[in-house]
Amino acid sequence: MPFPSGCSARVRRYGFHGLSYEYIANRLVEVAPEIASGRVVVAHLGSGASMCAMIAGKSVESTMGFTALDGLPMGTRPGQMDPGIVLYLMTKKRMSARSIEELLYNDCGLKGLSGISNDVRELLASTSSRARFALEYFVHRICSSAGMLAAAMGGIDGIVFTAGIGENAPSLREEVLRRLSWLGLEVDPAANTRGGPRISTERSRITCYVIPTDEELMIARHTLRLLREWASAQLEERSA
Repeated sequence: MPFPSGCSARVRRYGFHGLSYEYIANRLVEVAPEIASGRVVVAHLGSGASMCAMIAGKSVESTMGFTALDGLPMGTRPGQMDPGIVLYLMTKKRMSARSIEELLYNDCGLKGLSGISNDVRELLASTSSRARFALEYFVHRICSSAGMLAAAMGGIDGIVFTAGIGENAPSLREEVLRRLSWLGLEVDPAANTRGGPRISTERSRITCYVIPTDEELMIARHTLRLLREWASAQLEERSA
């Protein structure tokens, strides 16, 4: 993006939940080899939520951007929104940058929409119309993003749900897949209730899985790799 003359700042679209997506890419080879080398949308749905398009295990598109505020609505963060909203809050509501930051990170998303909680378990158990609205909006944005990511890949072969909500909210998964039936996706209700791993029927054109993620394991693996590289470099230095 262009910057004012003399400004050397640069903004990079980063994306998030990379450790989770790396783990899922590795697990797909074992759990779902029929789609591991294909075009897969992975939905990391938790208090922080994002979705990633992967071709042969490599990310080609993500719903998150420069910060963790972008993309899907989350527990307390709004997800994608018109940047003009920030200008409106500053100029019309006289909110400071710090107060806007506090709002966007802590009081939006499912918590702000429902006025009840950022916990999907509480929202699913609630009879409040605002709780239903928050969940419906969450599902709507997931489905919209799935279509966008499929377009970025030129098609789709599989969908994977992961993280706290993705792994433990069968009713929400079923609603997402029902709205994505136009893709040729057919959910197996019994398998979905059990939590998979495969929750699509044999007739489904697109296969769908629930695969628990393990970001802590990926951190441990990367840490071990770095320690080994450091130890090897130290050994070479002493031998020189």
